[in-house]
Amino acid sequence: MTAHGFLLLYATLLGLLVGSYLNVLIYRLPRGISTVLPASRCPHCRARIRPWHNVPLAGYLILGGRCRSCHAPIHWRYPLVEALSGGAFAASFAAFGASLEAAVAAAFCAAMIVLAAIDLEHHRLPDRITLPGLVLGLALSPWLAWSGFRAAVLGAALGAALLSAASALWFLLRGVPGVGLGDVKMLAMVGAVLGWPEVVVTLAGASALGALVGLAGLLLGRLGMQSRLPFGAFMAPAAIAALFFGPQLLAAYGALAPAIDPGFR
Repeated sequence: MTAHGFLLLYATLLGLLVGSYLNVLIYRLPRGISTVLPASRCPHCRARIRPWHNVPLAGYLILGGRCRSCHAPIHWRYPLVEALSGGAFAASFAAFGASLEAAVAAAFCAAMIVLAAIDLEHHRLPDRITLPGLVLGLALSPWLAWSGFRAAVLGAALGAALLSAASALWFLLRGVPGVGLGDVKMLAMVGAVLGWPEVVVTLAGASALGALVGLAGLLLGRLGMQSRLPFGAFMAPAAIAALFFGPQLLAAYGALAPAIDPGFR
């Protein structure tokens, strides 16, 4: 195995291990439980999970997707989060090599996974993820090749301003806020880490994804006109796409825009 292949494998395994902890964050943060103690337990019978059953992905397969003690099903989210985390760490190393950018990209993807999962279940975006992410994004921006301090500050301000304005406009039209304050903080965090151009990519992608899911839900009778959608869960994959493909997506839009709108310049 080449040195590059070994490092890629190491990044993947590290991502799987981190993914196991992300599952702890996803379950415990919204419930106000310490993410360090006690040790992992079955949420149904409270039996302690043995270390060899807590190995990422392998533990789920060994247990057959069920608790060893009470045989309650283990939620499919657990192996999915571990796999997504492993893939994100591998993609970060493949895209940026052994660098600060790779570490920041991996941590950013991990944060997006946690935020999306919590928002899907609880319709909440914890400040304990978004605010430290915002601060760290601004602090590290001078050393990130894709950003810079000016782009990070503009990105944080633009992310907060765009969603705040959209929410205020929706409130004027419908009498209810369009998005929550957590969504505003999350997009500000995205801007602080990725810079202002990627805020536009993220918001456009999240809006398109949300519209598709909302339309599908209406057609299938799963959603109503007053249903609330977890916008953070749509921002997360859009932000990850912006991280890895932001310039390409902006270039594609620049090429497509004149065909959609002949007056576009």
